[in-house]
Amino acid sequence: MPPTAQPPTPGRTPATGLVLTGGGARAAYQVGVLRAIRTLRRAAGAAASGNPFPIVCGTSAGAINAAALAAGSDHFDSAVRRLTRVWYQLHADHVYHADGWSAVQASTRWMSLLSLGWALRHWRQVRPRSLLDNAPLGELLRAQVPLERVAQQLADGHLQGLSISASSYASGEHVTFYQANAPIAPWTRAQRRAVPVQFRTEHLLASSAIPFIFPAGEVQVDGQTSWYGDGSMRQVAPISPAIHLGADRVLVIGAGRANEPPGAVRPSGAAYPSLAQVAGHALSSIFLDTLSADVERTQRINHTLSLVPPEALARSRLRPVDLLVIWPSQRLDDLAAQHVAELPPAVRALLGILGVQPGDARTGALASYLLFEPGYIRALMQLGWDDTLRQRAEVCRFFGWADPPRPDRARRPAPMR
Repeated sequence: MPPTAQPPTPGRTPATGLVLTGGGARAAYQVGVLRAIRTLRRAAGAAASGNPFPIVCGTSAGAINAAALAAGSDHFDSAVRRLTRVWYQLHADHVYHADGWSAVQASTRWMSLLSLGWALRHWRQVRPRSLLDNAPLGELLRAQVPLERVAQQLADGHLQGLSISASSYASGEHVTFYQANAPIAPWTRAQRRAVPVQFRTEHLLASSAIPFIFPAGEVQVDGQTSWYGDGSMRQVAPISPAIHLGADRVLVIGAGRANEPPGAVRPSGAAYPSLAQVAGHALSSIFLDTLSADVERTQRINHTLSLVPPEALARSRLRPVDLLVIWPSQRLDDLAAQHVAELPPAVRALLGILGVQPGDARTGALASYLLFEPGYIRALMQLGWDDTLRQRAEVCRFFGWADPPRPDRARRPAPMR
């Protein structure tokens, strides 16, 4: 169960938390949402009010976006602009080795292990760590996400807290790493705990290590080095860190639909599901289901607290959490299926072995996490922009801004020079 926020001090502006979920390439949707929020904020005349998200919490690819915002929290508009340019110029080979030789090496190692594993079980060089090598992502993060700025942002009061979640392969625990501007006691719950840290690139690589797809990340905790995987695994309460760090209200940006509309479920047909379908289904359950459940749970708690007499609620330390969720209005599986042909030929061939086919929405889920290519990324960013403007009245109410007229459709940002 997520914690319930404490009542804010009278006269204090409510602290706003931002929760960015995981989803590989799907996280480009979050950038479109943030661009729209920046535009609404400026149109409402609130751009001079400082950082709109003093508390930022991220998981997996959402952790990368969260860290970039936190590092630039002294100027929100510039941080969003920089994040937009990075995503706008992104290609798959900026995230993982996508050349033909790397794909051949990966497939050869896996085939050797599966066919001759009994004979090669002691030959460590043959044991593949993951389907793809994300070494380029580490280089990109070190160049574009200046984590050394986080401590100064906290000290200067632009930022209240940053959290990044990962999953420990050693203990099986879900671990929330956090850095705050005031002492916050680490919290512990069943199979999850929080650890104060000074953030490094290794935390981002560990949080975004999609199981089987990318290698686990090595992180030092309490003087011991352990291997961690994607923070979406075993994450039962993704909203919880924001509240622990002091958020009174929380904006959640999802990376997939919460529920399918009536009639949207496709018949499975007689064909046995391909490996791509099974893998996509498994990844969707990791990245999407827990967030939907936690949002529903938080809404139920809010409803329960609304039934408590005001005088009784005033005597307690509990209060509802103002929650706003922005979800994609379209199936990202379908959108990805339209862009599979943009993948590098070697990666497309590798995924083709698993059953991923261009235009086939049934296998689009797996591709949707790996499609770091301009066509798909820009479509996601535009969808995030459109979805946010469609909810602009709710967004403005959430922040207490005047509801401006609908801005024009966003122009494409200029490439980063």
